[in-house]
Amino acid sequence: MLGGSTAATRRGISSFPPFSQRLKQTENEIVQMFRLPNPYEGNHRNGPVTGGYVLRKEPYSRTLDERFIRILKIFKWGPDAEKALEVLKLKVDARLVREILKVDVEVSVKTQFFKWAGRRRGFEHDSTTYMALIRCLDEHRMFGELWKTIQEMVKGSCAMGPAELSEIVKILGRTKMVNRALSVFYQVKGRKCKPTASTYNSVILMLMQEGHHEKVHELYNEMCNEGHCFPDSVTYSALISAFAKLNRDDSAIRLFDEMKENGLQPTAKIYTTLMGIYFKLGRVEEALGLVKEMRVRRCLPTVFTYTELIRGLGKSGRVEEAYMTYKKMLKDGCKPDVILMNNLINILGRSDRLRDAIKLFDEMKLLNCAPNVVTYNTIIKSLFEAKAPPSEASSWFERMKKDGIVPSSFTYSILIDGFCKTNRVEKALLLLEEMDEKGFPPCPAAYCSLINTLGVAKRYDVANELFQELKENCGCSSARVYAVMIKHFGKCGRLNEAINLFNEMKKLGCTPDVYAYNALMTGMVRAERVDEAFSLFRTMEENGCTPDINSHNIVLNGLARTGGPKRALEMFTKMKNSTIKPDGVSYNTVLGCLSRAGLFEEAAKLMQEMSSKGFQYDLITYSSILEAVGKVDDCKMVES
Repeated sequence: MLGGSTAATRRGISSFPPFSQRLKQTENEIVQMFRLPNPYEGNHRNGPVTGGYVLRKEPYSRTLDERFIRILKIFKWGPDAEKALEVLKLKVDARLVREILKVDVEVSVKTQFFKWAGRRRGFEHDSTTYMALIRCLDEHRMFGELWKTIQEMVKGSCAMGPAELSEIVKILGRTKMVNRALSVFYQVKGRKCKPTASTYNSVILMLMQEGHHEKVHELYNEMCNEGHCFPDSVTYSALISAFAKLNRDDSAIRLFDEMKENGLQPTAKIYTTLMGIYFKLGRVEEALGLVKEMRVRRCLPTVFTYTELIRGLGKSGRVEEAYMTYKKMLKDGCKPDVILMNNLINILGRSDRLRDAIKLFDEMKLLNCAPNVVTYNTIIKSLFEAKAPPSEASSWFERMKKDGIVPSSFTYSILIDGFCKTNRVEKALLLLEEMDEKGFPPCPAAYCSLINTLGVAKRYDVANELFQELKENCGCSSARVYAVMIKHFGKCGRLNEAINLFNEMKKLGCTPDVYAYNALMTGMVRAERVDEAFSLFRTMEENGCTPDINSHNIVLNGLARTGGPKRALEMFTKMKNSTIKPDGVSYNTVLGCLSRAGLFEEAAKLMQEMSSKGFQYDLITYSSILEAVGKVDDCKMVES
């Protein structure tokens, strides 16, 4: 039995053909897949017969392509695919390479085929095959292989034209390889082709998108020096935008005039950029003049133009004109977008026209312009600024969520700040907790509002708890939150803790801003440590933090109260000779100091100076003058 079984097993093994024969069979099957029908089989619907093969027409060649694609998908690129090419008698030329690079197979198959084709005798890749592979590698984000292919194309003998150079620059720009794009541009420019205006524009636009605005002007000068290449409206548009971003407004305006002198028609985008510049410079009438010029030149304003116009008019305080511009836009058939609507709602809300802002919000649905999170944030902020009942803000918050708009951290920050300012601290604390539950990162602005409100309410320990919580969650805190905490420590007489916080923020790499310095100096003056405040004032300037008018007035107040009129007048005189001029607070501080010192003649002169400057003395100063005069009269009566 055992022997029989072994024999049977042996017979089973020996019944298979030899391995080499099986490989030959597989090869024959592959060949058979691509064998064209026998001329004597079927009804020859595909056309006449020549040399045993049906002449290929487009429908049949697609079938062959599908079969060849099957081989590529199953066997990848290798001997089997090479054999299929031989059977099909497909000539390896640029057209075939381009076609294979288009088919839906793995990128590695395409790159292997591309390299194999490049090694074939009698074939050399041209710009069309290189560009086909470059597009393919870009599409699949294979940036390493992409750069190698571009280098090979640039360094090799392959001819390149301006169109190919432009496309390569754009591709490298999209992949953030700006320096490499510039390197390719200068290599090709020096060896292979002369760039056209379109090529230069590709480089300029890439530099613009990546924020290399300074390089844009340099490239423009190169372009002008070429002699055969002249800037067009695309070039001017990019340059004007670059200068606007660099705040080189005069250069942008000069280029705008230059392009018109050269007979070029400015686009709506260029007019919009110039309009923004004029509004920023406060030259409102010139900005409005551009709108008239657009109409004369039949250049239709876009939604971006109207947005810039409305924003500029709003900032200039011409709110009704901004609103009427919106109405005219609708009449002219230009559909507003959500950005324009948000800007106009913000302008109306800030100008005590809350009802119009809400009306505009309701119009958005009729215009098929869906409100977004910024729209709701703007309405909620406007409600708080208009002193509307806090319940209305809460109602809009609920409506927002009901409409499927997810609140942002800024939404919570607005609500927390609004509830703090209306003395609803507990509601604000609940919203802070809700923020945490929703997974928002700690928001310094929200903490700042709460800490300040708790400090004003003299709940210093709770404020400090929140401050410590923010530090634990963030690892540090913002300069503004530190400033608020320092201010309240100074107010409640915990000056040493305030100084410790100030030193802590410096150790943590959080540079104190003007608010932090002012907060600590206020605490020092309050504790009658005026010399320390004055020393900190000088340190502030040495550390590159420019003191503002409040910084000067804090120290001036300290000197006036404890240092006598001499030191106060010295600082006051310095202020008058500096860029930070004395304001009404400065004059009242010195006036009070002079009155308390009984220097009524000097006080009278200062009062005249105040009036000439347009300042008025406040009730506190007036009371101190009367009090000082009363004391002098009492002394005279005692003496008599």
